[in-house]
Amino acid sequence: MISRIMGFVRDMLIANLFGVSGATDAFFVAFKIPNFLRRLFAEGAFAHAFVPVLSDYKHKNDPGELKSFVDKTAGTLTVLLMGLTLVGIVAAPLLIVFFAPGFSWEGEQYQMAVAMLRITFPYLLFISLTAFAGAILNAHGKFAVPAITPVFLNICMILAAVWLAPLFPEPIMALVWGVFVAGLVQLFFQIPVLIRLGLLPRLRWGWHDPGVRRVLKLMVPAIFGVSVVQVNLLFDTLVASFLTSGSVSWLYYSDRLVEFPLGILGVAVATVILPSLSKNHAAEDSVAFSRSLDWGLKLVLIVGLPATLGLVLLAQPVLSTLFQYNEFSANDVVMASKSLMAFAMGLLAFILIKVLVPGFTSRLDSKTPVRFGVYSIICNVVLNAILVLPLAHAGVALATTLSAYLNAGLLLAGLIKQRVYLPGNAWAVFMPRIVFASGAMSLFLQYFVDRQSWLGWDVSQRGGQLAMMIVLAMLVYLASLWLSGIRPRHLNEH
Repeated sequence: MISRIMGFVRDMLIANLFGVSGATDAFFVAFKIPNFLRRLFAEGAFAHAFVPVLSDYKHKNDPGELKSFVDKTAGTLTVLLMGLTLVGIVAAPLLIVFFAPGFSWEGEQYQMAVAMLRITFPYLLFISLTAFAGAILNAHGKFAVPAITPVFLNICMILAAVWLAPLFPEPIMALVWGVFVAGLVQLFFQIPVLIRLGLLPRLRWGWHDPGVRRVLKLMVPAIFGVSVVQVNLLFDTLVASFLTSGSVSWLYYSDRLVEFPLGILGVAVATVILPSLSKNHAAEDSVAFSRSLDWGLKLVLIVGLPATLGLVLLAQPVLSTLFQYNEFSANDVVMASKSLMAFAMGLLAFILIKVLVPGFTSRLDSKTPVRFGVYSIICNVVLNAILVLPLAHAGVALATTLSAYLNAGLLLAGLIKQRVYLPGNAWAVFMPRIVFASGAMSLFLQYFVDRQSWLGWDVSQRGGQLAMMIVLAMLVYLASLWLSGIRPRHLNEH
């Protein structure tokens, strides 16, 4: 939560100082490419391939073999990432053409994006090794340090925007260097903790090691299986690069607001549930495995459904309150709110995917999520072609939302069909009560939020009204849950 709040401060500052322009579009693309690859190789595919194998080693092998496996995995990953980083720096012009082909028509914007990408690409190396260190700590039950580490990215970017930007001929270039420095800071922050716990790997080449080969074998299909949403979001950027100038930025700010609850709930539950599911699978405890999934799904629904509806209904007030200052105009708020509403409708699906994919990868099954992920990507491409003309950038966002629900539905159906997850009888009572409480909250927001006056209010009026609406909506939701009979113990009932 601290990281997400700091991220909001960062984005408010960027919107305030740099607004929406071709330069900001170029920066968001240059930042998104290494960030996307990081989510694919590190947080996504690598974590889902590495943690189950690590849990298996902890359960079946002695400490010496476990340490050797970690050392060889660390050394192999480092060499592969260094090679990928060098290729990325050299191939930056081609990457910009591939990920944002619309920029190639704008000479200055294209050159700026290439220059930015060459500085931000090493972030992939630093942050991937940071995520590897975090995976080791998470697998040993140490969640606090990996969770707080992303705060340093926001701190570095804020300091760069405030202190470095005035020193550059093109001020937004300061943000690029802020990203580079943040990668180093996050990596070095992990090292003392690993040393203190005796978990710091010694880098050793292990391409032919059986454990490393298992990780790599699982990682290749997992790249698609656990990162489908990110692939779809990157495709959105590609399509948006052909649209009106500012479209990439509107989609970025919309995505960032959806990432707030997704990061707090979806990533947190997925981070905790993956080691638990891997442990249950290694112990061959199918009942505990199913109950862990059941707990995760109930927690996601009880928080994710009202968060989804609330963000849809408060899209314009939230954007206006957070970003409508100086360079970020009222028109930008209106345009960004269209894509935010479309993205926000998919929030529940995005969170469900985070929780459902570990149900496969923890059992060393990364092929099934890949198959479903490919269906989702194909669906996203087709829907983009259908929706982008009538709805512009909002159609791009809506395509991602609809394809996410397809992916989540396939994942859930697959787990039930394989009898890996067996929903308990408690769902028959639990589900209608959540729907009732969410409906009550939505009716409250629909009738009591004044959307017309928001754009004309000053910062104190916006902030006060938004805070009051959020608090009252939460009280309505919690009161409705209580009146319907939901209690905390129901999360663990099966």
